[in-house]
Amino acid sequence: MRSEFLARAEAYRAEIVGLGRRIIQTPSPSGREGEIVQLIASEMQAAGFAKVWTDPFGNVIGQVGDGPVKIAIDAHIDTVEPGNRDLWERDPYSGDTDGTWLYGRGASDQKAAMAAMIYGMKIMRELGALDAFTVYVVGSVLEEDCDGLCWRYIIEESGLRPDFVLITEPTEMRVNRGQRGRIEVRLRVAGRSAHASSPELGDNAVYKMARVVAELECLNERLPVRPVLGKGTIAVTEISSQSPSLNAVPDVCEVHLDRRLTVGESKDQVFRELEDALRRAGIAGTVRELVFDEPSYTGLRYPTEKYFPVWLEAEDALITRAAAKTYRRVFGRDPEIAHWNFSTNGTVTAGVYHIPTVGFGPGAEALAHAPNERVKTEDLVFSAAFYAAFPATLLTELAQVSQIKGG
Repeated sequence: MRSEFLARAEAYRAEIVGLGRRIIQTPSPSGREGEIVQLIASEMQAAGFAKVWTDPFGNVIGQVGDGPVKIAIDAHIDTVEPGNRDLWERDPYSGDTDGTWLYGRGASDQKAAMAAMIYGMKIMRELGALDAFTVYVVGSVLEEDCDGLCWRYIIEESGLRPDFVLITEPTEMRVNRGQRGRIEVRLRVAGRSAHASSPELGDNAVYKMARVVAELECLNERLPVRPVLGKGTIAVTEISSQSPSLNAVPDVCEVHLDRRLTVGESKDQVFRELEDALRRAGIAGTVRELVFDEPSYTGLRYPTEKYFPVWLEAEDALITRAAAKTYRRVFGRDPEIAHWNFSTNGTVTAGVYHIPTVGFGPGAEALAHAPNERVKTEDLVFSAAFYAAFPATLLTELAQVSQIKGG
């Protein structure tokens, strides 16, 4: 039997998909989210949110309820660029739908979720599922360029620190309870320039870096596999050099490294590994952690290190149980419990601030950033029902834990 939440969401199917279309049709690459923020704020107001505002960083926030338990439901509303449009079968900003799928850049990652969140709150209000909680629906910005930075700003500068967070990145309708972390660094090797006609007089920094890169490839193979989140990785994602001219031996070479962190791995460990790789290669070099310092669309800069901690909620943690109970309540069956392979804003809410965080969202991780991105329209409807039921279910679970502790 369908739950009342799912039945109400089904009744709003056309409206939810229609809003998803309008959001996809509004381009919002990272750093250029101003137009979509206005659209979302207007839709939140129309849906009866008690309060809607945009913070100085540019995040749009809508409030429903006014209870003491603070629950944030987050979707980043920026996207990557479409890339090569020749690879797209439809215009990436068309918002086309064939009834089964909704197409366009951001469909899975993660504009469809925002449409479902807004209608989820509307359904929650209409069904009287409000309780002693406040829900903050957050359309966060600049996530694609620096995941979690939006939440660093919200928590550190706005004074809004939720007690629980639901991330709506694509999960293929599973309950996700964690992700690997990552750190971005630059590794630099110096050489000595000489005319290319007499390379033996110089010390080619590219040749030296080649030996280091070979060691980094070996390091990736040695990294251990951990339970649940699996293996950490290291990848060379860019290589560059400089020399006095194209007829000269390079005197500097740098590589950009993306190091994914699994359970038990830390920033300090990464630096030790890289120093060891240099030692194994027999090359002197320097390692530098990177800082993100680009403005949001409002012009505000909020510099932060490009270190994104790993996080993993226990399968029996309160928030994980609450998400699983919400799924059973709405859909009448047990959910699959999983995790993301990529990084989300949870790296800050859970990884930095240790706020209980869980994920549930429409779309597939494999379709993120890909041409012909799409999402099942059914997933939008199901997600709206889930978001409508989650806050009250979470509060019930919290009350039961409090009774046990008190008794």
